[in-house]
Amino acid sequence: MGKTPRIRVIGAGVAGLTVAFEFARAGCPVELIERRAGPGLGCSHFAGGMLAPWCEAESAEQLIVDLGVESLKFWTQTAALAQRCGSLVLAPARDQPELTRFARRTSGFERLDAEGIAALEPDLAGRFEQALFFTDEAHLDPRAAMAALAARLQEFKNVALRYGAEAKPSRDKDADWTIDCRGFDGRDALPDLRGVRGEMLVLATSEIRLARPVRLIHPRHPVYIVPRGDGRFMIGATMIESDAPGPVTARAMLELLGAAYAVHPAFAEAEIIETAAGVRPAFADNLPRIRCEDRRIYVNGLFRHGFLVAPALARRVVDIVLEGAHFPEVMDADPGERQSA
Repeated sequence: MGKTPRIRVIGAGVAGLTVAFEFARAGCPVELIERRAGPGLGCSHFAGGMLAPWCEAESAEQLIVDLGVESLKFWTQTAALAQRCGSLVLAPARDQPELTRFARRTSGFERLDAEGIAALEPDLAGRFEQALFFTDEAHLDPRAAMAALAARLQEFKNVALRYGAEAKPSRDKDADWTIDCRGFDGRDALPDLRGVRGEMLVLATSEIRLARPVRLIHPRHPVYIVPRGDGRFMIGATMIESDAPGPVTARAMLELLGAAYAVHPAFAEAEIIETAAGVRPAFADNLPRIRCEDRRIYVNGLFRHGFLVAPALARRVVDIVLEGAHFPEVMDADPGERQSA
C-alpha cells in the first residue's frame, strides 16, 4: 500500500470545500487555497441552496437527478447542514397547464389541493388550488453551510486553509495531486467553459412564514422563494447567457418581485435587503465534468446545480485519486465535441 497522497485544492466554493472535506475524512493531508478573503465568497455566495433533485428532472438530465439524490445524504446526514422539509411547486390558475407539464416530467411528489396547501403552508391558504409537494427534498442556507463546512475543516489536523492567497502553479510540486475547483475563474484552463449569470434578491418581512422552498411555475420567468430564517427570503434566480457579474438589472428586479408578489401580496411590503448577481460556470450541455490531466483534476461546470451535485462529485474525485476509479458519466463526455456535433 502506497503512502497517503498530499492534496492541494484550489478554490473554496462549494466544490472545493466538499472535495477538501472528503479528502480530509479519508486521512489525506490537504491544503486548500482561496484567493478571496474567506470561504464561499464566489458563485456559492449567491446560490439558492435548494437540494431538489426530483424537481430538477423537469429540465435537467437524469445525471443531475442521480448526483443530487446521492448528495442529499451528505447535506442531511454527513454534514447535517440541511433541513429536509420538501419543496412546494405552485402555479397561478392561468398557468395550471404548466403545473401539469411539470408533473409529467418529474416524480417523487404528492398532489395537493387547496386544503392540503393550507395545511402545509398556512400563509398560502386560499391562494392556490393545486400544488406538487416533493416530500424528500431539502434546503440549506449556502452562506451558513460554507462557513460551517470551513469551520469543520479547521478541526482536522491534516488540513491547512489558505485564504487571500493565489495558487501558484510552481507550488503544484508540493502536492501529489492538485484539484482545481475555481468555477468560472478556471476558464483559463478550460476554454469551453461559459458563464451563466444568475440574479437574486433577499427580502425581509414579518408578514409571511414559509417552512420550505416554493417554486412558482411560469412559462416565461419561473422563480423560487427560499426561506432563510428571521423573516428573510431569497428570491431567485434568472439565467442569462453572460459572464458579467455587475448589479441586478431592472428587468430581473421586476420579474423576481412580480413572481414573489404572485405567491403572496405581502411581499410587496417587504424590505429589499440585498440584490446580487453571480456567474455560474457551465459547459455546453450544462452538465458537470471531472477532467484529469496528469496529477491535476478539474472539477467544474456545475451550472446552477452546485450545492445539489458537489458532494457526489467530491466523492468521485477521492475515489479517482485513492482507488484509480473511473466515472464515465462525468469523465468521458467532451462538452466541446457535443457543442460542435
